[in-house]
Amino acid sequence: MPREDGAPVWDRWGCNNAGMGEEVSSGLDRRGFLGVCSIMGLGQTLLPGALFTLATQAKAQSSPLVGGGEVKASTDGMTKITPEMIDAAAVIAGISVTDEQKKMMLEGLEQVRKSYTAIRNLKMPNSVAPAFVFDPVPGDMVLDTVKKPLKMSAAPEVRTLAASISAGVAGDSDSLAFASVRELAELVKTRKITSAALTKMYLERLKKCDPQLHFVITLTEERAMEHAAAADREIAAGKYRGPLHGIPWGGKDLLAVKGYKTTWGAGGFEEQKFDYDATVVTRLDEAGAILIAKLSMGALAQGDLWFGARTRNPWNKRQGSSGSSAGSASAVSAGCVGFALGTETLGSISSPSTRCGCTGLRPTYGFVPRTGAMALSWTMDKIGPICRAVEDCALVLSAIYGQDGHDLSVQPAAFNWDANFNWKTLRVGYIKSAFDAPTLPADASEVQKRNFDRRVYDAKYAATALDELRNMGVKLIPVEMPDFPFGAIVPVLEAEAAAAFDDLTRSGRDKLLTGQLPFDWPNQFRIARFYSAVDYIQAMRARTLAIAEMAKLFAQVDVIVTPSQGNQLQATNLTGHPAVIVPNGIRGDGAPKSETEEDGALTNAGGPGTPVSLTFLGGLYSDARLAAFAKAYQDATSFHLQHPTLG
Repeated sequence: MPREDGAPVWDRWGCNNAGMGEEVSSGLDRRGFLGVCSIMGLGQTLLPGALFTLATQAKAQSSPLVGGGEVKASTDGMTKITPEMIDAAAVIAGISVTDEQKKMMLEGLEQVRKSYTAIRNLKMPNSVAPAFVFDPVPGDMVLDTVKKPLKMSAAPEVRTLAASISAGVAGDSDSLAFASVRELAELVKTRKITSAALTKMYLERLKKCDPQLHFVITLTEERAMEHAAAADREIAAGKYRGPLHGIPWGGKDLLAVKGYKTTWGAGGFEEQKFDYDATVVTRLDEAGAILIAKLSMGALAQGDLWFGARTRNPWNKRQGSSGSSAGSASAVSAGCVGFALGTETLGSISSPSTRCGCTGLRPTYGFVPRTGAMALSWTMDKIGPICRAVEDCALVLSAIYGQDGHDLSVQPAAFNWDANFNWKTLRVGYIKSAFDAPTLPADASEVQKRNFDRRVYDAKYAATALDELRNMGVKLIPVEMPDFPFGAIVPVLEAEAAAAFDDLTRSGRDKLLTGQLPFDWPNQFRIARFYSAVDYIQAMRARTLAIAEMAKLFAQVDVIVTPSQGNQLQATNLTGHPAVIVPNGIRGDGAPKSETEEDGALTNAGGPGTPVSLTFLGGLYSDARLAAFAKAYQDATSFHLQHPTLG
């Protein structure tokens, strides 16, 4: 997914995927080796682990990797594994195998291949999860499982909004469109506006803005108007369900909705439908919320480029909205939905919330069931709200969290929102090195110098945030992220994603995806097939150590303040910690320009008139108190009240 600073991806999931070494022991250079792989059809039939990437289902062809001459086929019709293949695979795996050992391996390797061939023949859909469940909770942690009544903030003053409605300008009233969920809820509850009128207003705005911003994949207009009418009848009869009753919302188009297409933003999936609703959709229906659109997402949850277009940033329509919750953030920012749901695996709520100036809540892993949502990484995917205010996020999370009996990763933990929680009791840390003044190497290139100017400019927003927190009476405790190779664990994401879309790669249908650059999924899925099962398990063992390191950090503080980028993003996504991302100001006219102003370019990001953000991190399942602290900062600064001017 594009980074908020404009680089193509979050450092390609935050790690250095240089791939193989420059040369292999057979004397074949890296380019030549990959060329042979291409000849053998590996682009379509890459096999699990380093060795099995060297055998194919394609018609046998002569190749230096199989000793030259005619290639023999095994009894199952696949290319017979040879000692030369083991040599090439051993280079990728970083091990050494003797001739005698190779002879001993051949029969066993053929048997292993038969086993995964049988598994492939099962044709498992994306909805089938592995028979293991990732749990980020340290063994000595006790979860709070006692659920308490929701405690919202005091009813907001909505006389101005009500007056605009009475004047008959609801259809084009920015003040109403950009109102918070808490404000909209008060208007609907007191029947100063109907859900039907609110739904119609947002539908009209979606239709008006979509040609510029490209954030809608499917409008659910018929469903929305039926549900809105039902909500109005219930409210009129005194059957008020709560703060989301009658509020229009949009969902990232990886959430299944019965009767509507669920495209995953990807070419080849444009007509895909499911005959059920995702759990979060069902729960929001039960809360009385009104689904009005399935919003755009980068193809298979990467970036902001989908099969129809690139979703745009309402603050600068020549920029992408970032992703992969591209449409969710863009639509909220543009005042076209009351709230939205996004998902995050490694930055997909954080990055577009930053780019579009929204408030995002990435919940603790295992808080919200993902049943009915596209799987990218079973051990990292999280569903969370993108809204205009922190309390809005808390109200949405209150409605969607909790066990559903299907997603076994979900814990019985409670999310008890209390808008009046005494946040002054919390120990607040800040990642000191992340707030230190940027430095520039003496031999910096021109590109580095331009990037440095932008970093220096943005750093003042971070420094001001610390000053504001101190003015609020917060005693900030300097901390640092653990000295741990978090980035080295990130390839587990790509390995799981490659498994989730195994058939896409093997069938060659990955060519239908819009993005085909080196950092896009088609290439990354192929690379992941060279990641061995042994290395995956070793990385998951390292993840256990990472969880322990982060537990030590959060034993010192309850909340951590940090810029929204940096290695905290990798660390907390891998260890399941929650985050709240809040707007932290708008760059002024004197801000350095973007690296490029090319329309839609990945490096077109930032620049005058665009938002910056701040992130608050919390301990596992401390989402409610984390949100209460973030709300206090948001109330003190009011940056979230700013919104883009749409032409």
